[in-house]
Amino acid sequence: MAQSPTTTGPIREDAFFADRERFWHSWTHFTIGAVIFLVLLLVAMAVFLL
Repeated sequence: MAQSPTTTGPIREDAFFADRERFWHSWTHFTIGAVIFLVLLLVAMAVFLL
């Protein structure tokens, strides 16, 4: 049976915003990397098809 996560107290506001900022930083890096990969893939496909 899964246990519920336990907290030791309320989350501080600065910790909450730091966690949110870290998440968005990781998300934007992933998104930029995925877009660059897709653009390179499409360029490579166009080169091989010509």
